[in-house]
Amino acid sequence: MRLTVDRLHIALDRTPILHGVSLEAHGGDIVGLVGPNGSGKSTLLRAVYRSLRPADGVVRVGDDDVWAVSARTAALRTAAVLQDTTGNTTGLTVTEIVALGRAPHHGLLGRDGAEDHRAVQEAIDHCGARPYADRDYASLSGGERQRVLLARALAQSPQLLVLDELTNHLDIRARFELLDLIRATGITTLAVLHDLDLAARLCDHLVVLHEGAVVAAGPVLDVLTPQVFGDVFGVRATTERHADGVIRITYGAQPLAHGRPERAATG
Repeated sequence: MRLTVDRLHIALDRTPILHGVSLEAHGGDIVGLVGPNGSGKSTLLRAVYRSLRPADGVVRVGDDDVWAVSARTAALRTAAVLQDTTGNTTGLTVTEIVALGRAPHHGLLGRDGAEDHRAVQEAIDHCGARPYADRDYASLSGGERQRVLLARALAQSPQLLVLDELTNHLDIRARFELLDLIRATGITTLAVLHDLDLAARLCDHLVVLHEGAVVAAGPVLDVLTPQVFGDVFGVRATTERHADGVIRITYGAQPLAHGRPERAATG
């Protein structure tokens, strides 16, 4: 399923946050949304998963404007995994948490059927959560919880995944395992990632946001250039694809002065 964001403008409390943002994610692509804190990444995600209406511009999933269809139709197409948004999980098992992903298919008061059961079990297995499927969700580690939240999203049978800092607070092995699970879904994905090394490892394309605007977009090696590292992130860095196919970033020893490349003195 294709995602298209076209000239999106968003303001919060009359303060402009996003300015004419456009991006695309084609079927099966993983597009990483990166940029400094406060650049508007999570705000953009909220417009994509129909939580925040833009002042101008359009978000399309497939051919449909997400704000022109019903909330239920939008939820059937797009699943979001956000930070710390499980709500009241007291006493709920992992399987019960994952089953919440089926709500858009029949409503909260609807009864689960065979298709719902199959979707839940397949999602649990895909995310490697079978060993703790009957445990209380609150008893899990951070990495286990993230697997469960991803399973809940997959149980929704979405055509688009929206992920907001899914790997935060995880150790490096848990991060790699979770990223491999996302890659294996084959679902078009838009993911906010704070860790540029992980973004380079996971994503087909990157979109760099800075001060509410897109400053670079495209394949990883075309986007993460020394100029972008300097202008946007305030560091010296280069990227290179190694023989094993993994793109790695090499950082300089010191950040740039004031987050910008130094300029030669004049006069």
